[in-house]
Amino acid sequence: MNMHILGNSLMTTVQDLGRTGYQKYGVNVSGAMDPYSLRTANRLTGNPENAAALEMTLMAPSVVFDGPSVIALAGADMNPSAGGIPVPMNRPVYLPEGTVLSFGRPRRGCRCYMAVSGGLDVPSVMGSRSTYARASLGGFQGRTLIKGDSLPVGKMPEKGKKLQNILEKQKRKTAWTPWSAGIYPICESFLFRPFRYTEGLQYSDFSEESRTALERNRYRVTVHADRMGYRLEGEKLHLAVQKEMISEMASLGTIQIPSEGYPIVLMAEHQTCAGYPEIGQIILPDTARAAQLKPGDTMTFEKISLEEAENIYIQTEKQMRAMTAGIDAHIEQGGL
Repeated sequence: MNMHILGNSLMTTVQDLGRTGYQKYGVNVSGAMDPYSLRTANRLTGNPENAAALEMTLMAPSVVFDGPSVIALAGADMNPSAGGIPVPMNRPVYLPEGTVLSFGRPRRGCRCYMAVSGGLDVPSVMGSRSTYARASLGGFQGRTLIKGDSLPVGKMPEKGKKLQNILEKQKRKTAWTPWSAGIYPICESFLFRPFRYTEGLQYSDFSEESRTALERNRYRVTVHADRMGYRLEGEKLHLAVQKEMISEMASLGTIQIPSEGYPIVLMAEHQTCAGYPEIGQIILPDTARAAQLKPGDTMTFEKISLEEAENIYIQTEKQMRAMTAGIDAHIEQGGL
């Protein structure tokens, strides 16, 4: 079976959880900007959580499958409809062959993830199917998707087959389960609460005024925001004493401060080395929230300890495991 792209979009790519182990060679991880939404969508279709899916940013293309399919949507709600019928987020959805899935403007957030049972069967490059468009690497021909592209779908797993059988019994053209899943509803309180961070490698080198200003002020995401990183506007931050730095490791969520003083938050396609001082490191669950911000949205920051960061990560993973167990139980019980 194939998925056919019927229209152009702002930026739609194939992503999984990224390629690890190659940063020492200058190849970044890439992968989903919001990995929790990708994992949720995959689990809802019976896929392994690392299966390749679509990441759609701000404007999504219409798609159609040339066979019956089970899909799930998570992340930003882009007003999806199947054959003109609105379909819900965070649920397995059955689409008969030839059903056109369309999207509108996002109600909240900016990145929606669409998983299809079986996953998108594009070639694996360095252990990942993720697209890194700047290097023309991975995904579908190493680029964003355009009208006329056709992507192969992999073999449907057993859980996906069970879901399809459950939903076909509803005898509706488009059907979905009465239950839903999703630990991260995209709402205003979710998006705009403070982004928690731990001290960066050069935190103590910044002036006391700058360390205080990072938490006291609100920063705006500029138009210079993409999968590599977000440039922010707000109060300038500065080192207590200017100094030259040797380039060092960079990672997802690093808050860099270049010479002009405006923060840069590194995202999924960040460079592997960086030479700007690092005032903070946004925790992993909150980088997923940052992925749902669009230009013009604002960010505030809250410093926490490493121990607190570890506990938040552990609790988030427990929630993900509980969600997976709940989905599996519903499938085994016939989708009720």
